[in-house]
Amino acid sequence: MQLTAAVSFLTILQEESVSVHTYAHSFLQVILLHLDHRDTGVSNAWLETLLSVIEVLPKETLRHEILNPLVSKAQLSQTVQSRLVSCKILGKLTNKFDAHTIKREILPLVKSLCQDVEYEVRSCMCRQLENIAQGIGTELTKSVVLPELIELSRDEGSSVRLAAFETLVNLLDVFDTDDRSQTILPLVKSFCEKSFKADESILISLSFHLGKLCHGLYGIFTPDQHLRFLEFYKKLCTLGLQQENGHNENQIPPQILEQEKKYISVRKNCAYNFPAMIVFVDPKNFHLELYSTFFCLCHDPEVPVRYTIAICFYEVSKLLNSGVYLIHKELITLLQDESLEVLDALIDHLPEILELMSTGGESSVQENKLSSLPDLIPALTAAEQRAAASLKWRTHEKLLQKYACLPHIISSDQIYYRFLQRMFTIMMTNNVLPVQKAASRTLCIFLRYNRKQEQRHEVIQKLIEQLGQGKSYWNRLRFLDTCEFIIEIFSKSFFCKYFFLPAIELTHDPVANVRMKLCYLLPKVKSTLKIPADKHLLQQLEMCVRKLLCQEKDKDVLAIVKRTVLELDRMEMSMDAFQKKFYEKDLLDQEKEREELLLMEMEQLEKEKQQNDGRPVSDKTFEKKRRDTKTPTTLPKSIPISVPGPSGTSTPSTSKEIKKSKLIRSQSFNNQAFHAKYGNLDKCASKSSTAGYTSSVSGLGKTSVISLPDDSFRTRNASSTPTSFPSNPSLPSTSRGTGNSVDPKSSGSKDTQPRKATLKSRKSNP
Repeated sequence: MQLTAAVSFLTILQEESVSVHTYAHSFLQVILLHLDHRDTGVSNAWLETLLSVIEVLPKETLRHEILNPLVSKAQLSQTVQSRLVSCKILGKLTNKFDAHTIKREILPLVKSLCQDVEYEVRSCMCRQLENIAQGIGTELTKSVVLPELIELSRDEGSSVRLAAFETLVNLLDVFDTDDRSQTILPLVKSFCEKSFKADESILISLSFHLGKLCHGLYGIFTPDQHLRFLEFYKKLCTLGLQQENGHNENQIPPQILEQEKKYISVRKNCAYNFPAMIVFVDPKNFHLELYSTFFCLCHDPEVPVRYTIAICFYEVSKLLNSGVYLIHKELITLLQDESLEVLDALIDHLPEILELMSTGGESSVQENKLSSLPDLIPALTAAEQRAAASLKWRTHEKLLQKYACLPHIISSDQIYYRFLQRMFTIMMTNNVLPVQKAASRTLCIFLRYNRKQEQRHEVIQKLIEQLGQGKSYWNRLRFLDTCEFIIEIFSKSFFCKYFFLPAIELTHDPVANVRMKLCYLLPKVKSTLKIPADKHLLQQLEMCVRKLLCQEKDKDVLAIVKRTVLELDRMEMSMDAFQKKFYEKDLLDQEKEREELLLMEMEQLEKEKQQNDGRPVSDKTFEKKRRDTKTPTTLPKSIPISVPGPSGTSTPSTSKEIKKSKLIRSQSFNNQAFHAKYGNLDKCASKSSTAGYTSSVSGLGKTSVISLPDDSFRTRNASSTPTSFPSNPSLPSTSRGTGNSVDPKSSGSKDTQPRKATLKSRKSNP
């Protein structure tokens, strides 16, 4: 009852249910009365409420109701609990009064409590000195607080000395250089020297504050002192490892086990402070001074230590800058760590780390790029397989999302042969919906940045045939998810060319859940159309919607269809010409379209260049250009708008000079387009297999026609098809038949049998 009442009183204050005056009159005395409750838990609950009330009460109320009675409650004649409460209240009151009142009425009480006969009271008051110092200013802090801290740092109680040390570290910024060098530094040295002989809890605190301490005292160390602090840190990083043995835990005495747990906490704190220590020694001296320590932390036998260093890995990479190549092996080690907790901590900033690995350093290092890191791809694939085999699907989902950065790190062929097929497998076999969606979106990113037209078409064909036309309704649902990602990442024309008809054909799907999901997607599908060029697609969409309205028998689907029809009727169609209301969206889509066309054009010109020169063009050339763009490795939810230049037109020509200029422009696109989002691919104005492609290019508003061979969009023949993707003679444009032609035994269920009613509300099991 007491605990609930304390929380209720606090809630009344936070929600401002009554005025401050009314609250002070009605509730304050009740709170003060229960501060002396015999139960410590109850007393602390009311104290927390009082400390929050102090923030809003006026000064006069604070003086009469709290400060004046505090003089008697802080006397030695009162109980220890009463004096402890007084310490915490004094720390809170300091910020509410002027310096004169604090000096006359509060500081005498502070000094008295700092010299209390009970070490608990001295320790509690010592921890409040930080708040008091912030309220009284620098001068009073140096003349009043610092002498008390010096005396408390020599106290006979270890907890008091520890409180004094931590308070000194937190107040380093308040003191000037003379105070730091003449007063604080000797105290810190003495504390460090005695720490190994004292309780391990002091070592835990010292290891946690060591980074802040070295940063605060940086610049006043002599070379010898600098070296001694560095050696002290290195010793803490390996504390307890020398005592490792092969004994069973059941054979080790409990006190030894407890000591080892404290040593693990010390090494964990050292890992936490590692970035600060790099600054302390200067990143240029990392290899000589700290690399061996970093190696030990990454290979520490305890998971909490490796977990902490994995969290800090990105900060370490940023600090090393051009020397980031020094920790390549440690990145592989952490990627291959047996603990998924370590992997989960590392992948939070994996795109940024890989970007630094591939772009950091001088040109000579850049030229090698990932050649100095040959184990990266096996480590990444092994990490994904370990995450997939575990029950921690959130880690698996996060890892797949981070893999979207790979087009900026490794070559298109490496992604195609090592990662694309794996994304398909996850989409079709994994049982966790968020994981499937993450794989689907990452696959779309891979498709967007794939450099080879034949590979792109094989992926598109596989998406349509194995997902859109798959026997399992679950695969067809994932196809609709993929269509949504395609609409987001690619241009409108790309979606209309390859995915519009396969998507709307699912209106005939025998499973109600698939038709229902398609209905939710139809407004986005319609938004990809441009009038009048896509008028025939709009007619097909309207015909499918009419059929749904007339023939749909499932009441839930029919209700959604009716709502969707109203939404579709309210939508305004985008025109081929720019409209003011859709200007930003049209400009963004035009940029996506331009990038897709230039990617195709660049591929054609590179093929011609390869044939003319008689030698293959290595991927290193592409990768170096991509590195120069410094493309961000994270995926924003919206692609930055990039306005094309005024000279965006070009005319096809067979002369070598024109081809050379086009190649330069294409390569220039490679350095600019990839700087946007993981965007978009092949664009074609016509919806049939034609040889000419028209792109509206901003600037002069002219049209650029890119002539491509008739067979440029055909898929590979059987002899040239990689084993990952089976080859088919053509890429289907409309593919599935109507609902009457579908075999219900193979199409109506996730496995083999059709289901409907129980599937409508199917959700992912977290």
